Amino acid sequence: MEPADDYQGGVESVIRLDASYPLETLQGIEEFSHLLVVWHFHRASPDDVALHARSPRGNPRWPATGTFVHRNHRRPNQLAVSFPRLLRVEGRDLHVTDLDAVDGTPVIDLAPYFEHMGPRGPVHQPSWPAEMLTDYWTPAHQR
Repeated sequence: MEPADDYQGGVESVIRLDASYPLETLQGIEEFSHLLVVWHFHRASPDDVALHARSPRGNPRWPATGTFVHRNHRRPNQLAVSFPRLLRVEGRDLHVTDLDAVDGTPVIDLAPYFEHMGPRGPVHQPSWPAEMLTDYWTPAHQR
């Protein structure tokens, strides 16, 4: 996958654990539907970091917001979190979909997603993320 701001259409990805990890480190993970994956924006440069308020995606209709309100590679640590669906496990290979990283992306950590550890109580946000992400899960060829 090439970098893009939106979902790219049901791409199946493989998260391959290093051979130094024993297979039992994944024991039981196939019982979960989703993973929490922390990964590094490895194609980004420290020069990409933007420590100032700016409108999301450069769209002046959306308010200027600070660096830690954006979810892109311009963050100081250049780390991201995704919640891909786990399709199957083959040895040290975790086959997933909806991992919004590109080929070769270093995975820093992974864990199963526990529904009971998701947000507690009502979730609220301003209106601009919903507007910006209206078509996020629409396959690219349908946008």
